[in-house]
Amino acid sequence: MNKQWYESFFENYGKKYDSENFAQGTAGECDFIEKEINFDKSLKILDVGCGTGRHAIELSKRGYNVTGIDLSESQLKRAREKAAENNLSIDFQRQDARNLPFNNEFDVAIMLCEGGFPLMETDEMNFEILKNVTKSLKSDAKLIFTTCNGLFPLFNSVDDFYASTVEDGNSICKNSTFDLMTFRDHNTVEFEDDDGNKKTLECNERYYVPCEITWLLKSLKYKKIDIFGARLGAFSREHQLTTKDFEMLVIAET
Repeated sequence: MNKQWYESFFENYGKKYDSENFAQGTAGECDFIEKEINFDKSLKILDVGCGTGRHAIELSKRGYNVTGIDLSESQLKRAREKAAENNLSIDFQRQDARNLPFNNEFDVAIMLCEGGFPLMETDEMNFEILKNVTKSLKSDAKLIFTTCNGLFPLFNSVDDFYASTVEDGNSICKNSTFDLMTFRDHNTVEFEDDDGNKKTLECNERYYVPCEITWLLKSLKYKKIDIFGARLGAFSREHQLTTKDFEMLVIAET
């Protein structure tokens, strides 16, 4: 069975991932999460698509109880190594977010930097992630996630955005084609894996407009849904979502 691009991309990329420019805002993003949950260290947090554990580890350092899940064993291996280096005991599990084993177990779920959603190949699979994460939450809980802002490619060049973020040693995303019928951006990613092998993948991600996200979450019975512009390392309720924001920050309460 052929692997999906997101499986191939992350299968030997644990160390290189941590040097990517989009992975540099961890502390500021955790500052925001702490404020959103009122610094309540009794809460159980689920980190969906935790990758190399950067948010889970930072929150654990601050005294929070975090469970991290990811589809990539390579990413989880790196997460466990980093946790051990910091003398932290964190439950990192290999799980598919489309089919989670948890029921009413967590007070908070975070899903940041496209942690699974919206990488799936169909809208139905993306919705399964939202549905399974919601099933994992208690009745009075909060979901905080980021996703690609569908307003951005209507007014801006995705290629130009990616070009503006390129740094030495990082992955390069180019040849972007945004499909207005599906709101999917198809692009080519070039990168080196942890062993120095150069790789090229054809990728696509689903972009969502705010009203879609609101409708999906309302269908899952969320009572309060707020959407803002997501700025790397500086999440804030003060950042009104605009067409210039590449990502949106979603905060939903059950």
